[in-house]
Amino acid sequence: MFTPADFPKPTFISVNGVELEVFEAGQRSTERPIVLCHGWPEHAFSWRHQMSALAAAGYHLIVPNQRGYGNSSRPSEVTDYDLEHLAGDLIALLDHYGYEDATFVGHDWGAFVVWGLTLLHPDRVNKVVALSVPYPERGERPWIESMEATLGGDFYFVHFNRRPGVADAVLEENTFQFLRNLFRKNEPASEPQPGMAMINLARAGTPLGEPLMSDSELAVFVSAFESTGFTASINWYRNADRNWHLLADVDPIIRQPALMIYGDRDLVSRGENLAELVPNVEVVNLDCGHWSQQEKPEETNQAILKWLEQQDAT
Repeated sequence: MFTPADFPKPTFISVNGVELEVFEAGQRSTERPIVLCHGWPEHAFSWRHQMSALAAAGYHLIVPNQRGYGNSSRPSEVTDYDLEHLAGDLIALLDHYGYEDATFVGHDWGAFVVWGLTLLHPDRVNKVVALSVPYPERGERPWIESMEATLGGDFYFVHFNRRPGVADAVLEENTFQFLRNLFRKNEPASEPQPGMAMINLARAGTPLGEPLMSDSELAVFVSAFESTGFTASINWYRNADRNWHLLADVDPIIRQPALMIYGDRDLVSRGENLAELVPNVEVVNLDCGHWSQQEKPEETNQAILKWLEQQDAT
């Protein structure tokens, strides 16, 4: 894997009205591009274990800090972080590298973006790999409205939307403590998750579970968010209902081959109707929590590589 010391140096690429900080591994001349899309509150460095393994297998890895993260642009308007813009950035990256399509891999919010990208631009996606977050069934009510009705106003998705700036300030005041407490493994799966989970984590003096990463690895994330703050990345949440409306008229079925990787101890809900909405999906379960590609890197790499080999053979 790549360490903080030998992680690839970034290239800054102007796309779709922003500048993205992009990290690469593998040979650009290959016709086997893979775009790795991080989640929240993360960084391209989250993929350090996968980049080296997939590059060694002959793939070209394109790993952006998406808009709002790291040294990529942080537009000021909330609506600049909707799915249309986030997907547009990734399509523009393909155009920059001269690829007609690619395999897109996403974790957490990155998975949501990859699912949405595939709906909006199906001809630019040849395969999908999602970690943790399954295909988001649209349902009859906007997502935040639905969450507020079922989970309450203090559920963090709802709180981020209804009380803008409040969580942002708490996380920024406690950046190290929040990220240290969040990036854990071997937490009890039955641990109650209060609605104010993120604010509570930022204020908690004693973290649960075991550290997910070394101090030097954690320092990459802490340094990035101390520099940027959290507002730009939280703005992704503030477009949830806007995204619901953006997807109103698209074909809801994803027909590309897809791999869904769940963590058995992840508290994110599984997709009840995944096979109906993504008929060509294969599901893999790993013995881990939410941060699968960092908690179980070898198992994650093996699952992805095995599945890609099977797809290439068909």
